[in-house]
Amino acid sequence: MHFLPAIDILDGQAVRLERGDYAKVTVYHDDPAEQAQLFEEDGAEWLHVVDLDGARDGACTNAAVIKRILQLTSLKVEVGGGLRTLDDLRRMADVGVTRMVLGTALVADPDFAQAAREEFGPDMLAAGVDAKDGDVKVEGWVQGAGVNALELASAMADAGYEHLIYTDIARDGMRTGVAPAAYVEMSQAFRNPVIASGGVSTLEDIRELARASDALEGVIAGRAIYEGAFSVADAVAVCRSTLEAQRDRSAQLERPLTLADLEG
Repeated sequence: MHFLPAIDILDGQAVRLERGDYAKVTVYHDDPAEQAQLFEEDGAEWLHVVDLDGARDGACTNAAVIKRILQLTSLKVEVGGGLRTLDDLRRMADVGVTRMVLGTALVADPDFAQAAREEFGPDMLAAGVDAKDGDVKVEGWVQGAGVNALELASAMADAGYEHLIYTDIARDGMRTGVAPAAYVEMSQAFRNPVIASGGVSTLEDIRELARASDALEGVIAGRAIYEGAFSVADAVAVCRSTLEAQRDRSAQLERPLTLADLEG
């Protein structure tokens, strides 16, 4: 289970929205690239970036900001927001991002989602499923899609997607705590581990998610870090210990049965 600190970019700044409301913006840093450097210095290996301008306006508008993050850090960067054409994806791939997150396009243009999967493969793409009360939201969370989140996750698995970020909008940016069962349910529908997003407020929330680590590839947090609830270093340590435990369990399952096992 990996920890991914989040940077949401709006008007060139690192911000957070309250429940996806563009009218309720908190600015945390004037320079997202400098913020990314601070995360890397604190032990982060991954970074989750959302182009809020792009998510709202349907265009990839912060490519230059994202490029600067990649130039100033060695972070693995996954980016979402406004990626709705193959040219958008190619632009991000050329910049050097590790993974690109498709959200609105999954619902609005399934043919594009499939074409993206065929061109870029499963490693470079993730399905971004943002939902409130089980219903998928699109266009920067300002519109309902009329699609059930679990059904969309299952459809993405059928389409060959292997990474999925599930955001609980009602909890996002609110520091209200996590709901591990929701991510387990999503993982079951997706038939792969998912990345959890929304509601992380304390280090204990990450430990609670770690108890469902078989269903989770990673966990994203933003506001709680910016407001000092815990450090990136502490979150990375919890996730790293969980990842090591997962590897140990996997090794135990894969190793040959021994006489000691039978006698025990």
